[in-house]
Amino acid sequence: MKGRIRGIIMLTTASFIWGTGFAAQRLGMEHVGPLTFIAARFMLGGIVLLPIILANSFMPGLTPGQDKNRSHGSALRGGLCCGCVLFVCVVLQQVGVIYTTIGKAGFITALYIVIVPAFGLFLGIRSKLRTWMCVCAAAVGMYLLCAGESSSLNKGDVLVFGSAVFFAVHILVVGRFSRVADGVRLSCVQFFTCGALGFVTAIVFERPALSGIISAWASILYAGALSSGLAFTLQTLGQREINPVTASLLMSLESVFAALTGWIVLKETLSAREITGCILILSANLLIQTSNADEKTPGRNRQADAVR
Repeated sequence: MKGRIRGIIMLTTASFIWGTGFAAQRLGMEHVGPLTFIAARFMLGGIVLLPIILANSFMPGLTPGQDKNRSHGSALRGGLCCGCVLFVCVVLQQVGVIYTTIGKAGFITALYIVIVPAFGLFLGIRSKLRTWMCVCAAAVGMYLLCAGESSSLNKGDVLVFGSAVFFAVHILVVGRFSRVADGVRLSCVQFFTCGALGFVTAIVFERPALSGIISAWASILYAGALSSGLAFTLQTLGQREINPVTASLLMSLESVFAALTGWIVLKETLSAREITGCILILSANLLIQTSNADEKTPGRNRQADAVR
C-alpha cells in the first residue's frame, strides 16, 4: 500500500510539473526551433541526473530508483528504447502544434488514456469494466476541457494524434523496464538518447545558433531540469508501483493543471464547459484510485522475465 501511494504521489507531481511547464515550452519556441529545443531540454535533463547517480553509487538506496539488484544493462537497453520512443513523441507533438490549435492538440494528445488500455490488451494487461468507465469519463472530460469549436482535422491534428499513439507506447515501455532497471539510470539514458537524436536532427534541419539557445535559457532550464529531469524520472519511478492504465489516468491530470495555471497565473477564465471537464477528469482519477483490483497486473512477472 505504501508503494502504491508513493507511485500516485510521484505521477501526480509529474503531471503538475508538465501542466505548469507548458508556458515555458511555448516561450522557448520564440527563440529556437522545436528540434533544437528538444535537444537542449533533454540533454540538460540527463545532466541533472548525473549527480544523483553518482551520489547513489556512494550511498546506495538514496533514491527509490536505486536498487543493487537491478541490472545496469537493463537500464541501458531500456533507456535506449524509451529514449527513441520519447523522441518520436515529442517531435510529432511539437511540430503538430505549429499547424493546429493548442486546445485541439491537448485533447488529441490526451487520447493516450484510451489507447493505453487498448494496447495493454495485447500485452496481457486486462482492465475491469470500472477502469474502462473511468477512462471514458476522463476522455469526455478532456474533450470538454481542451477541444475548441472546430471539429475539422488538418495535418497538425494527424501529427499530434501520432504523438498520442507513441505516448501510449512510451507509457507501456516505461512500465515494462522500470520494474527491472534502476529508475534514475533508466531516465538518464532515456534523456541523453532523446537529446542526442534531437541534436543530430536539429543540425540537419534547423542549423541551431548558440544565441537562440542563450535567449531561451530560462525556458530550457525549466523544461530540462523540471519537466524532463524531474518529471519524467518521477514517471519512471512511479510506474513501478502503478499499472500503465492507472498511470495514464494520473498523467492525464496534466491538462487540468495547465488549465488551472492559466486561470490562476495568466488570469484566463474557465467556462462552465471547461470546469465540467476538470471535474470529470478529477472524478475519474479519484474513482480509479479507490479500486485496488487494477494494481495486480496480469503478466507482470512474465514481462519482467522477458526483459531480463
